[in-house]
Amino acid sequence: MNGTLVELSISDLQSIVSALRSERLRPPFSALQVGRLVPGSVVDSTRLSLTELAEQGFSVKQIATALDLIVADRTRHQRSKPPIDLVTSGPEAPGITNRDTSVVVRELFSHAKDSVVVIGYAVYQGQQVFEALARRMEQIPSLQVQFFLNVPRSDGDATSSEILVAKFKQRFKDKQWPKGCRLPEVYYDPRSVSDDVPVRSSLHAKCVVVDSRKVFVSSANFTEAGQERNIEVGLRIESKWLAGQITNHFRQLHYHGFAKRAF
Repeated sequence: MNGTLVELSISDLQSIVSALRSERLRPPFSALQVGRLVPGSVVDSTRLSLTELAEQGFSVKQIATALDLIVADRTRHQRSKPPIDLVTSGPEAPGITNRDTSVVVRELFSHAKDSVVVIGYAVYQGQQVFEALARRMEQIPSLQVQFFLNVPRSDGDATSSEILVAKFKQRFKDKQWPKGCRLPEVYYDPRSVSDDVPVRSSLHAKCVVVDSRKVFVSSANFTEAGQERNIEVGLRIESKWLAGQITNHFRQLHYHGFAKRAF
């Protein structure tokens, strides 16, 4: 089975199976058809994978059955293990199958229903990394999204904190967030750009909390390299308790002035 299809989330696979069986999705598979079922970043690869199966002689019914088997196998596997997934970036070790960082992050963003908290140190090529989240925010106007990000100050940089924060805000809006989409709330640690301290701090944590129960903690930054190329390790955990602890920690940081809202 094609790697792209195997890496899709269970809900995405189920959506494709349902569309195939109801004949809402059939050859020739168009980007418009597939785009209604999976995140935008995997539309082309999913369409090509389905087309490849059809060209190999698979009927629509056979493709649906094959995808159903993937769903059944993955569901059975999930029932037999704790609610923790090992998630990695970079090259795959032979004989070991882990969840891919970019796929997990995209899946979390694409299926959020109520809230998303993103905590990160470095953001680069954010328009690509956050495309699925911005799209989800457009689909669900009530979705609450908060970012806690680091605002860097280089050693020896004497620029005022107000200018550094203003540049950070403009750069995020212009280069790190999909254009034309509703912006999230963004917070930063004012100590990282303070004008009057000899040693500054950084907001160095990297994690995502979705719907107050799904948690992803990783060494990976929110960059294309961190999500796909670098060797990174993380854990995806289903835990209302842990999600609540992380969310409350950052809310308290904001309350006590250690996380200031940028916009």
